[in-house]
Amino acid sequence: MHWIIKLDKSLAWLSKLCGVIACVAMILMALNVFYDVVARYAFNDVSIAMQEMEWHLYSVVFLLGIPYALRTDGHVRVDVFYTRWSNKTKAWVNILGALVFVIPFAYLIGRYGYSFALDSFQMGEGSGDPGGLPHRWVIKALIPLSAVFMATAGLNMVTYAIRVLSGEKGYVGEHSAGGLA
Repeated sequence: MHWIIKLDKSLAWLSKLCGVIACVAMILMALNVFYDVVARYAFNDVSIAMQEMEWHLYSVVFLLGIPYALRTDGHVRVDVFYTRWSNKTKAWVNILGALVFVIPFAYLIGRYGYSFALDSFQMGEGSGDPGGLPHRWVIKALIPLSAVFMATAGLNMVTYAIRVLSGEKGYVGEHSAGGLA
């Protein structure tokens, strides 16, 4: 059981790191949007690169926010049923959900996302707009990378559920922050 605890904590650390990066990207995106609005309406100036940076940062928020949401039980679920179940039932639902849905879905995203990013890299893809950002493959490479983090978050759902089944951990109520005890 000791190795499950170490693995669980290591996987949780990876998901939390994704959450920190997503939070930083969200703050940068807000600053970027603020800059764009001020530049456009106060100075009548538009930067294509800054506008493209908005969706690049949004991609980081979305793609790295998923593993964090999985780790903290912040993902969409039918909580009407889930909140009434015992910790052991919740643990089995999370194990099945991770093994049947999360990990296979992450595999598909990783498999197809890798080809997508590789094609972009080999073409030297950049912005089609003058003044846009070069190296579009960098943000596309985040797709398969986020799939790896999503799969590790799915595995983390399993390791945490095993700890719940052993009686060492539990799931907290629906009104608490963070989702996991």
